[in-house]
Amino acid sequence: MGLDASIVAAASVAASSAAAWPGAPDLATPAGWLPIAFLVVMGLSMLAYVVLDGYDLGVGILMRGVPEDEKDIMVASIGPFWDANETWLVLGVGILLVAFPIAHGVILGALYLPIALMLFGLILRGVAFEFRVKAKAQHKQTWNRAFFAGSLIAALVQGYMLGLMVMGFERSPGAVAFAALIAVCLVAGYCLLGAGWLIIKGEGALQQRAVRWARNSLWLTALGIAAISLATPLLSERIFDRWFSLPWLVLLAPIPIATAVLFFIVDRSLRRLPKRLAEGNEYGAWVPFGGTVGILLLAFYGLAYSLFPYLVVDEISIWQAAASPESLMIIFVGACVVIPVIVIYTVFVYRVFSGKAQRLDYT
Repeated sequence: MGLDASIVAAASVAASSAAAWPGAPDLATPAGWLPIAFLVVMGLSMLAYVVLDGYDLGVGILMRGVPEDEKDIMVASIGPFWDANETWLVLGVGILLVAFPIAHGVILGALYLPIALMLFGLILRGVAFEFRVKAKAQHKQTWNRAFFAGSLIAALVQGYMLGLMVMGFERSPGAVAFAALIAVCLVAGYCLLGAGWLIIKGEGALQQRAVRWARNSLWLTALGIAAISLATPLLSERIFDRWFSLPWLVLLAPIPIATAVLFFIVDRSLRRLPKRLAEGNEYGAWVPFGGTVGILLLAFYGLAYSLFPYLVVDEISIWQAAASPESLMIIFVGACVVIPVIVIYTVFVYRVFSGKAQRLDYT
């Protein structure tokens, strides 16, 4: 009920404050509601990417230093999914390009080098994924290292870009240091997701190893979420007022409280799982992954609430950045067809390849 109340509160703010937002037209007109619709789709696409591609990036990072047979199982656990997971990144960036061209130019201009480095990492891990299975024995370790490196580079750069976005794309020493901290913490978050995924998909020694990985990543993930939660209101008076003025302070309190509770639940589950798994009891094996997804959902909601309606903090609103209503309407019709297909395909793939991972065989 608390989270529902916070959602109603956010909607109330949107309805009552539309006239005060820069360039905001009447929300009952296509020029008013279409940018909001595309912002929601773009935001959910990026959230889906962080959760889905996040766990397979985490698995790639965790591959370093494990036995060869376990590496094969780890790769097999993400094999049917990893390529399709990146579809959500393409969708999110594509919407930014076609629906918010002004913001697209500003954001990608500010992040040109990090984006190029991220693409390098994603390409490297994609090539390594395909080649490691088919390579000769003496070359397999090289491709394993490339898969690890590509996963780590992509995760670090994504965290760095998130930190810069929160800082309004400033390049002061403090902003860069903050972005570097978030980069490390996002890697930990991806490792937590990846470890949770391996607890579900793995067996035996790999499961026990995944529990240890998850425990080592949990509190660094919490540090990253706490850092962003503290930094955003301190950097903007508008955001500070949205969180800490009454009645919003009371209505939004369930978000940090629920986040803390989920961290506690995940930590408790990770402490109990080793004994259960050793006895062959997988009750609660899904809790670390499910709890982490819940934490990310709440963190995303809090960040979205803080930033709305801006794409660049306190500078460019969605209405200022949006394409013409006529163009948005055509794209909206196309999106109503394409997005359900992507969702259905994603659900189908995860349903077909449910169950424990088996070693990939290309012979």
